[in-house]
Amino acid sequence: MTLNGRLPQIAYVSTYVPKKCGLATYTHHLRDAVNLAKGNRPQDPVIAVCNEEELPDYREPWMWPLIKPDVEEYRRLAETVNQSSVDVVSLQHEFGIFGGDAGSHVLEFLKRVTKPVVTTFHTVFEHPMEPYAAVQQQIAEWSDHLLVMNRKAIRYLHDGFGIPPGKISFIPHGTPVPSRSNRGVTRRAQGWENRKVLFTFGLLGRSKGIEFALRAMAGAVQAVPDLLYVIAGATHPEVCRNEGEAYREELIALIEELGLKHHVQMINRYIPEDELSSLITACDLYVTPYPGMQQITSGTLAYAAGLERPILSTPYCYARDLVQGHEEMLLPYGDVQAWSAKIIELFSYPGLLARWERVIMEIGRSMHWPQVGAQHLDLFAQVSMAHEVKIADVG
Repeated sequence: MTLNGRLPQIAYVSTYVPKKCGLATYTHHLRDAVNLAKGNRPQDPVIAVCNEEELPDYREPWMWPLIKPDVEEYRRLAETVNQSSVDVVSLQHEFGIFGGDAGSHVLEFLKRVTKPVVTTFHTVFEHPMEPYAAVQQQIAEWSDHLLVMNRKAIRYLHDGFGIPPGKISFIPHGTPVPSRSNRGVTRRAQGWENRKVLFTFGLLGRSKGIEFALRAMAGAVQAVPDLLYVIAGATHPEVCRNEGEAYREELIALIEELGLKHHVQMINRYIPEDELSSLITACDLYVTPYPGMQQITSGTLAYAAGLERPILSTPYCYARDLVQGHEEMLLPYGDVQAWSAKIIELFSYPGLLARWERVIMEIGRSMHWPQVGAQHLDLFAQVSMAHEVKIADVG
């Protein structure tokens, strides 16, 4: 869809690469995917939320840095957008990204910007709590349209804030397009050739359920002695600030205690996107043993699905939405015996893991970035056109 014969110009509001955070990476890929759908037109601007010391990272002409704690910056950038050729704003919302109490500074931007705004909520709670609930509700009300990556979030927003379902769209979390050709190369390079590899990726912290997965592994390796559990990713910066590497050291001690030294590999570093995709593609089973059931989006689980890897997960909100109709892939947190038995079953019964892989291939087919970028572009154009019609009617 075009906007009066042309494609809309989009301004993205988010953290942005080279910042090492999930939202920055997501927005980078979204912008690239939308630009691909536009036929690689001149680059759309990014309002990059950053700290003052990060300013040198955002020197490109299309980068408009926004100093996170400075409320005047939000007002200034709104005026910059108003005076620009931008047609629509894509605001990526996550708690902790924007300055002010509960991220309230972004409201100063939304109240002043005159271009239509499509806000993507990366986190939505079934039972929102203050002070975050009031801020998120205002963001929703000041936005022209909302995007979510979990179908359940539409009901949460309607029930929690009274947002009409017609104002909310679902578009899945984007993922890389799978490339099977490098699977064997990566497995050889990692020493995984003769191993059955379970894989977990993410910034390490106590909310990931790693201890639980290790105990499930301990019950499974007796029956499947070539199992290998790969835990990839650096310790979360906030965890490091508060307790250093104490949690990782606890996990290492537990690995020793459970006799899993030869069955666990920890990759303790930041993993670039291309390498992460290769590692996920090379594993046999992707696991997210998270204890928190409210998590509504998981970029890592989305990547596993998009890269066609079978998954085993606790039934948190995003996992339930992703695999709906195939609940055999979900097991309760804390049931070590059930997890051990399922891992043994998957790697012992011929064809079972392959069947799960075919199911995931179907689920992941709609999640690849080219399709997701085209869906976003279509929505951005629709919202822009509706805004122009509204202005014309008022005039």
